[in-house]
Amino acid sequence: MYHVYTLKNHSEFSKTLVCETKDYDEALQKAEKAVEGKEGYSYVVEETDGSMNSYGELITTVVAEGA
Repeated sequence: MYHVYTLKNHSEFSKTLVCETKDYDEALQKAEKAVEGKEGYSYVVEETDGSMNSYGELITTVVAEGA
């Protein structure tokens, strides 16, 4: 599962979920479309397999970043 987020000025505090999808190519398309034409915005695509850590948080891996 891929999670697509936007960030404003590369700040983790402004992290906003755009979509969740099972297809990597679709995730990249949605990420690029979400920041297209927006000054100061970037995107992050994270992959997860559903595993959780001891705190109950999803374990994710960043697979793509861009502006």
